[in-house]
Amino acid sequence: MKKQLILEDGTTFTGEAFGAHSDISGEVVFNTGMTGYQEILSDPSYCDQMVVLTYPLIGNYGVNREDFESIHPALSALIVKEYADIPSHWRSTSSLDEMLAEREIPGLSGVDTRKLTRLIRKYGTMKGTIRPVEANVEEEAAELSSAHFRRDQVARVSTADAYHAPGQGPRIVLIDYGTKHGLIRQLIQRGADVYVVSYNTPPEDILKLQPDGVMLSNGPGDPADIPEALPTLTALLKAIPVFGICLGHQLICRALGAKTEKLPYGHRGSNHPVKDLQTGEVAITAQNHGYTVNEASLAATGLVVTHRAVNDQTVEGTAHESLPVFSVQYHPEAAPGPDDANPLFDRFFKMIETTKSHV
Repeated sequence: MKKQLILEDGTTFTGEAFGAHSDISGEVVFNTGMTGYQEILSDPSYCDQMVVLTYPLIGNYGVNREDFESIHPALSALIVKEYADIPSHWRSTSSLDEMLAEREIPGLSGVDTRKLTRLIRKYGTMKGTIRPVEANVEEEAAELSSAHFRRDQVARVSTADAYHAPGQGPRIVLIDYGTKHGLIRQLIQRGADVYVVSYNTPPEDILKLQPDGVMLSNGPGDPADIPEALPTLTALLKAIPVFGICLGHQLICRALGAKTEKLPYGHRGSNHPVKDLQTGEVAITAQNHGYTVNEASLAATGLVVTHRAVNDQTVEGTAHESLPVFSVQYHPEAAPGPDDANPLFDRFFKMIETTKSHV
């Protein structure tokens, strides 16, 4: 079945529908990773986004049950140059087409993803919609231009109920803004006693769990859309060691008075170089964000910049001058992906140990 992707500026791309054949709208973004499409599909940070994969052949190793990063994928659609309908891998349990159909996610193949990516890089992320080829392009584009998409992504992907993954090590409360399973795996591998709580859990309920540390997860959307998180974080940052990742990083900065702003087309991929300003080392990182912290606004927050993106010099990490608090914009838990930044979890555990020894 032929379908077309219509962008808000009227640009169209015609392709072949696969997965679910439903019509859908969302923000069109691109990811530059060569592998890991199953992680991308199941990353809650892509909630309501139509993801363009720049690598030309997708689906050749199929889909397996182990590599999901969430139970319910939240992205709007997947757009590819070519997908493999007959996968070949010993762990594969279904094809990409079957998985998308089962999860009711539309796919579009045969798209010139190189041209589409260049458009996004030139003009920034755009709203888009997948419609039948008979649809009126002018009407659809005009409707997109004035459309206001939902802004409650975090509420929809965060866990509704707290849950516990027992361990013998430090007790970590993970605030779930749209966490990937990889974050929980990293904590469990280090023996942590993990409590995962909803994004809107009051600080007094978190402190009742007597955590040794708090981790703030990744998540979708604009950090300004969850102002209710800031009073909670303001209370926690003064009481306990905190480590924030991606959206969690942005929320720490906002809670301490900094501002965030939207990037033209975001950072999404598994090959982004980041420089550690303290050691001078460059790590290859996995990233998925459309917003960044405004560096000038950090001046009176007590936070210092610790990491910087090599490609565009944006803020990629901060640490507080006096509190046991640090954060990174990228994903040290990426799986599959580079593991250069994995020791950040060890740094968090060391911070907890040091803080407890000084109490």
